[in-house]
Amino acid sequence: MNKIAIMGAMPEEIEPIISKLKNLKETKYAANTYYEGTYHGKELVVAYSKIGKVFATLTATSLIEKFECDTLLFSGVAGAISPDLNIGDLIIADGLVQHDLDITAFGHPYGYVPEGEVCILTDVALRNIAKEVAKEKGLKLVEGIIATGDQFVADPERKEWISKTFKADALEMEGAAVAVVCDSLEVPFFILRAISDSADMDASFNFDEFLESSAKTSADFILSMVEKIQ
Repeated sequence: MNKIAIMGAMPEEIEPIISKLKNLKETKYAANTYYEGTYHGKELVVAYSKIGKVFATLTATSLIEKFECDTLLFSGVAGAISPDLNIGDLIIADGLVQHDLDITAFGHPYGYVPEGEVCILTDVALRNIAKEVAKEKGLKLVEGIIATGDQFVADPERKEWISKTFKADALEMEGAAVAVVCDSLEVPFFILRAISDSADMDASFNFDEFLESSAKTSADFILSMVEKIQ
């Protein structure tokens, strides 16, 4: 039977999912908590990684190797690079890059290390399920390149550079690490992000309130995908 992993970076991102699970069981492992349960008869293992590429790598690997998950869905928030993305918009990654990976001194392109890839593609079947869900819910869903790095990027010049260098639409701190793990272990994976900050941000914006509401929207979206996964 399939076992589906659901990952977020922060507790707020997985809380609305855990609250919907039946037969909930908690396991402490590798300085983290993993929540096993069922949803509409499907087995799920849910965890938040903590922020950044190293923790995301550890959590994704644990979900696959220790908990034997064979599909991984990631839900979280991201910053917009593309001017077409506004706060609250949903973006799914068709590919993920590491914008802070730089060994250009050795003649390699940005984001590349030998035996790696600059851009790792997500699973097409899972993206198609996401598009079905968005259509049914009447939600706008953007598809694009998401750039990952171990830094919160607030500098407009840096954002512009990432946009030009990688053709990226959004920025976050975990996705490409999850992509490397899943790609290496041949596990289909999917990354959904709600846009939490954009170029034209209003100064009155409250991130904590946004995180709570976007987490609910994203959780509902991810669980609707779970129902459709064969």
